[in-house]
Amino acid sequence: MAKVLRTENLKKYYGEAESQVRALDGVDFSVEQGEFVAVVGTSGSGKSTLLHMLGGLDRPTSGKVWVDDKDIFGLKDDALCIFRRRKIGFVFQNYNLVPVLNVYENIVLPIELDGNTVDQFYVQEVIQALGLESKCDSLPSQLSGGQQRVAIARALATKPAILLADEPTGNLDSATSQDVLGLMKMTGERFSQTIVMITHDEELAQLSDRIIRIEDGKIKGTKNRNHDIPEERMKDRKTGSRRKGGEADA
Repeated sequence: MAKVLRTENLKKYYGEAESQVRALDGVDFSVEQGEFVAVVGTSGSGKSTLLHMLGGLDRPTSGKVWVDDKDIFGLKDDALCIFRRRKIGFVFQNYNLVPVLNVYENIVLPIELDGNTVDQFYVQEVIQALGLESKCDSLPSQLSGGQQRVAIARALATKPAILLADEPTGNLDSATSQDVLGLMKMTGERFSQTIVMITHDEELAQLSDRIIRIEDGKIKGTKNRNHDIPEERMKDRKTGSRRKGGEADA
């Protein structure tokens, strides 16, 4: 499978000397086309910083991020902004919908900002999949618990290489959280969408294909289809694979 996302020795440090905080301290991993990955960790573990790096919202102290085979931090700010708008979909905890635009206008806004023609058939398919057909003319304030669905639809509408979800159910109750994550997983499978979600909720993370655990800015292990792989074994696998001349997956 093709790797849509890849990081190399990704670091983000704040401050200097004794006051230095290592939010990310050498992160290496990759995500394959169509995979749904959950990054879990407690507050301050580095997961939010990681998501900001993956989405090109902040630049690292050192290291690289490739999205769709593009070294995103090799781009200047303007070019990175365009690349981000075209290739990366975001679902934020606070939705970030435009209150004066209706649901449909919010969904297609990123496409129109880029000067592209809306693929009406595809957008309507996304709207139908998320159960928003009857809400297209409503303003975000008129929705009852449906704003997150609109945010997901907006992120999918541009057909991004990868969708990044930042605590997408943080403002929802447990039952609604399950529904939203179920919809995200369903639409991901239906549209072959690659998804990386950060969350502190271990139960919701179980809906993903793979769980990556981050602590103190480092990846400590991964769980893939009910198989736990500690970080030490991951490193052993990489070392062994290099000795054999192959390329190891992070």
